[in-house]
Amino acid sequence: MFNLFGSKSKKEKLEAQYLKLTEKAHDLEQSDTKKAAEVKRKAQMIMHKIVMMDKGDAGTTPSVG
Repeated sequence: MFNLFGSKSKKEKLEAQYLKLTEKAHDLEQSDTKKAAEVKRKAQMIMHKIVMMDKGDAGTTPSVG
């Protein structure tokens, strides 16, 4: 929802962070594939948080490995 005077919601902040990380990963793919993979993993974890917020269960974290 459009919020003219208030601050961004937690979900909006996570979405912005996700977009920033995916753009960074894309830029890194040509020069440093290991770093790009690390940034992609961080972005995936943020997307998982967003999905969990949509489901109403933001307290869980994905298992990595």
